[in-house]
Amino acid sequence: MWTTQDQVVAAAVIVDAAGGVDPVGWQEKLDGLMARVAKRFGRVEPRRRARSFVERLLSDLPRKNCWTIAEHAGDATPDGMQHLLSRAVWDADEVRDDVRDVAVEQLGDTDAMLVVDETGDVKKGTCSAGVRRQYTGTAGRIENAQVGVFLTYATTIGHTLIDRELYLPRVWADDPDRCAEAGIPADIEFATKPELAALMLGRALDGGVPARWVAADEVYGGNPVLRAGLERRRVG
Repeated sequence: MWTTQDQVVAAAVIVDAAGGVDPVGWQEKLDGLMARVAKRFGRVEPRRRARSFVERLLSDLPRKNCWTIAEHAGDATPDGMQHLLSRAVWDADEVRDDVRDVAVEQLGDTDAMLVVDETGDVKKGTCSAGVRRQYTGTAGRIENAQVGVFLTYATTIGHTLIDRELYLPRVWADDPDRCAEAGIPADIEFATKPELAALMLGRALDGGVPARWVAADEVYGGNPVLRAGLERRRVG
């Protein structure tokens, strides 16, 4: 989470009397936030691993992946971090909702804006879920990449991401064997990027996120179904 006053970094930063960051207060604040999502983990091991993972995401590591994050955490291999992301049992969608609730508590404003945009991760292989040659703004051209659609909550106080959906190209959605091999649930169907945006916007508004406006580029703004849905909700 980022604020214009630079008083909140990701979850929160506690400033001491001298104007510097208070490490103890920062850790206590992070502990409190992680306690909010603790119930989403069935076992203590992935819960502790998740805390370590988040702490490294908030660090000043110049490049963040399971290898660098594990090394920063003092692990000999990235196996534990990779297990957390791929095989450990925890409910990512419920954690998403918890994070959204924290964002509203800290930034909530009836004049807030929900911002939709997409980004891509360039990949070399063909096995990552949803990867294919497609345009990605990350590279500014067509590349072999995964593309995700993201939702940001923005107010005059600050802004933070509150939702995400992986764009699954039709060539993937129409290939159940390939989806199964990549761990994609069998009930996932093809959806356009505007449809993914509408899903996330509906989730946020139904979840009580106060917002007066939605902003996006022409891919989304030019979609009549998405615009009509927002008009029905009386969201600008």
